[in-house]
Amino acid sequence: MILGRLKSCLVVSCLTRRVCGFHCHYLNGSFFLVKRKGDEKKQLFKIKRLSFIETMATGGEVTSPPKHKNRLIYEKSPYLLQHATNPVEWYPWGEEAFEKAKKEDKLIFLSVGYSTCHWCHVMERESFESEEIAKVMNEHFINIKVDREERPDVDKMYMAFVQASSGRGGWPMSVFLTPDLKPVTGGTYFPPEDRWPRPGFCTVLLHVSQQWKDNRQKFSESGTKIVEVLRRTSVLDEGRGAEIPGEACWKKCIQQLSQSYEPKFGGFGEAPKFPQPVNMNFLFHLYSREPSSEAGKRALEMCLYTLKMMAKGGIHDHVAQGFARYSTDERWHVPHFEKMLYDQAQLAVVYSAAYVATKDSLYAEIVRDILTYVNRDLSDKTGGFYSAEDADSYPTYGASHKKEGAFCVWTYNEARSLLSKPLPNNSDTSLASVFCNHYDVKPQGNVNPYQDPHDELKNQNVLIALDSEEETAEKAKLDVETVREALKEGREILYEARQKRPRPHLDDKMLTAWNGLMITGFAKAGQALQDDSYVQRAITAANFIKKHLYNPTAETLLRSCYRGTDGNIAQISSPIPGFLDDYAFLIRGLLDLYEACFDPSWLEWAETLQDQQDRLFWDEEGAGYFTSPAADTSILIRLKEDQDGAEPSGNSVAASNLLRLAAFLDRPELRDKAARLFTAFTSRLSRVPIALPELTSALMLYHDSPTQVFVTGSVDAPDTRALLAAVQGKLIPGRVLALADGRDDSVLYQRCEIIRRMKPVGGRAAAYVCRHNACSLPVNTPQELTALLEERD
Repeated sequence: MILGRLKSCLVVSCLTRRVCGFHCHYLNGSFFLVKRKGDEKKQLFKIKRLSFIETMATGGEVTSPPKHKNRLIYEKSPYLLQHATNPVEWYPWGEEAFEKAKKEDKLIFLSVGYSTCHWCHVMERESFESEEIAKVMNEHFINIKVDREERPDVDKMYMAFVQASSGRGGWPMSVFLTPDLKPVTGGTYFPPEDRWPRPGFCTVLLHVSQQWKDNRQKFSESGTKIVEVLRRTSVLDEGRGAEIPGEACWKKCIQQLSQSYEPKFGGFGEAPKFPQPVNMNFLFHLYSREPSSEAGKRALEMCLYTLKMMAKGGIHDHVAQGFARYSTDERWHVPHFEKMLYDQAQLAVVYSAAYVATKDSLYAEIVRDILTYVNRDLSDKTGGFYSAEDADSYPTYGASHKKEGAFCVWTYNEARSLLSKPLPNNSDTSLASVFCNHYDVKPQGNVNPYQDPHDELKNQNVLIALDSEEETAEKAKLDVETVREALKEGREILYEARQKRPRPHLDDKMLTAWNGLMITGFAKAGQALQDDSYVQRAITAANFIKKHLYNPTAETLLRSCYRGTDGNIAQISSPIPGFLDDYAFLIRGLLDLYEACFDPSWLEWAETLQDQQDRLFWDEEGAGYFTSPAADTSILIRLKEDQDGAEPSGNSVAASNLLRLAAFLDRPELRDKAARLFTAFTSRLSRVPIALPELTSALMLYHDSPTQVFVTGSVDAPDTRALLAAVQGKLIPGRVLALADGRDDSVLYQRCEIIRRMKPVGGRAAAYVCRHNACSLPVNTPQELTALLEERD
C-alpha cells in the first residue's frame, strides 16, 4: 500500500521534508511519516526501511518491498537500477550471464538503453513489467540489460548489426545473441502485442525461441557469418600510403552544410531538429580562417541565425535554463524534454564562440544560462557532473504515470494565476499579459497536435519567444526595460512554482568523457567572458576526475563513477576501463583548461593521457584509434568511430589533440600520428565530410598549422593578463596559447625549446605570435597583439 511520496528522502543524513501533507523523517535506518491533524498530537507511521534501489525502481513512491528483484539490484547505473525490480531475470553484461547461456544452451536477449530514453521507459512499462512477457523471457532466454552510456563499446558493436540488418537503429535496442555473443536478429522498440505491420514483442520472443530450438546449427552459422561481415566492413581500406585530403574536403563540407541548412528557422535538415554543435564548430573555424570570403560569411550567418533561433525556441528552457536534447518540429518549439550533459557542454562552447566572434551580449547571456543550469542541477558536491535529466516526470504527486514534459509545461490558467500581479507603475497591464504574449502562452495550449502523438501536452504551453523584447514592448506600449524586468520576474515566479512539482529522474552517473566535454565548456566560457569563476569550476571538475576516475599508478582512466546512497562517490565492483572518448575528450578539456589558467600540471597530465591513449587504442596496422581497448574478449569486433553526431567522435577530437600537443611540447611525432589518422578516414573525408565536421576542422588545422601565441610574464601581473585576454578574445580555433612564466620545472620548459627563448621586454610582459615555424617580433600592448593576430598569410 502506498503510504506517501518521498520525493527525494533517501539521503544519508537525517532530514525533514514536507511531502503531500506529511513530513518525511529518516532516522536510525528507518523512515517515518508524520502528519498533523489540527491540534491533535502528531501521528507517526513507521515505514519499513527501503533501500535506495527499491525507491528508485518505484519512481520515488514509498511502497511495500518490491515483489521482484534481479541481479541489477547490485549495480550503480541509474538505468540498470530502473530495471532492478522488473519480473525479468535481468543480468548485467558479464561472465555470469555468458556462462549461464552456454550452460543452459539458450539465446541471450540483449536490451540496450539509457535512463533518460523515453521509448526505453515505454518498452519497460509495456513489456518488461509484464508478468506474462517476463515469464516467456525467463523461460527461453538469458536476459542482459546494458546502459549504453556505461558500455558504448557493446552498444556500438550491436548497433552496427541492427542498422545493417534492418536499415534503422535507435534505443531501446533489442538484439538476440548466440551463447558466444554473436548477433542473429534484432531491432529497436517492439510493442507488447502485434500492431500491423510490426509484430508484438511476445510474438518475436516465441518465434526466435522456436527457431533456436528447430534450427540451432543454422542460427549459429548465421551468427558467425554476420560477425565476419561486420568485421570486414569495419576495416577501413585506407592507412599507410593513402593521401591526406586537402582543401577540397572542407570546401565540400561547407557546400554540403549549406545544402542541408534550413533558412527559415535555422539548423540543418528538417524536423526533428538537433543542435549539432559539431557543425557549428566547423563553421566557426572556417569563418575565422577566411572571414572575408563568401564561404566564411555564409558559415558565420548560418551559425548565428541558428543559435539565435534555438535560444528563442522551446528547446531552450526559458524558466530553468539549459537546452533539451532536440526539437520535434522545425521551429525549435516542442522539445524532447530530456537534458543531456554533453549538449550543455558543447553548446556552451559554440555560444562562447559566437560571443567572441560578435561581442553580442545575447550569446554571453546564453552561455551564463547554460552554465547556471549545469552548476545548479547537474553538479555533484564533489565536483563531478551528472549525465542527464529525464524527459518524463509525474504531473502531480500521487500520479500513477509519468508524462513527457510534465515538469516543464504550463496551462494558460496556471500562468495567468501565477503572474496575476500588475506591473509596477502600470496598474492597467498585468505581468501575465506581457509574459503570455511574449512567450506565446495560449488558452488552448500552443503545442501542435502533430508534435504530441500521445496527448501528453494537450492544453499545455511550451514557452517560445516569437518576438524580441523590443517588439513585445512596442506591442504592449511599454518601454523595453520595463518589459525586460517583467519577463525576468515572470521567469523567476514560474521557476519557484516548478520546484513544487515532482522532479524528473536525474541520471547521476558521472562519465569521464562527458565531464571532459564540460571542462572544455567551462574553460572556454571562462576565457570568452573573462570570468575566473568558470575557470575555477573547470579546475574543480578536473581534480574530481583525477581523484575518482584515474589510476595514477597505471596512468589509466575509468569510464564512470556514481553517487552512492550516502551521497558520496561510489564505484561498481568491477570498474569499467575508459574508452577512447574518455581519453580524447578529457585531453581536450585539459588543454583548454591550461589555456584558461596556465597551470602546466594540466598540460603534463594531458601528455601522459595521450601517450596512454596511443598505447591502448592506436591501430598500428591501419592507423586511427579503436573505440575500445583490446583486453575485453566479450567485444567481438573492435570498431573505429568517425561519425561526428550528438557528440564528436573520439578520432576527430584526438586528431586536434595531437596537433595541439605537438605544438605545445615540440613533439613532431604527434603531428605525424595525426597525419596517419587522417589517412585512415580519407574516403569518408573526401565523399561525405558533412558526416565528419570535427575531423574536417582538424584537417584544416593540420594544413594551416596551429597559431602559437607565447606570452611572457607572471600570470597575475596586469600587463600579462591584458595580453592573455587579447588572445582569448579572438576567435582562433586550434590556437595554442602558452605562458612563459620562467618556471623551469614545468613540462613546457622541459619539452618546448622555443618557449625557453621567450623573455619579457623592457621589464614588461611581451607576446610572440608564431605561424609555420616563424615567430613575430615581441609586442607589449593588447592593441599590437590584436593587430598581429588579425594578419593573414
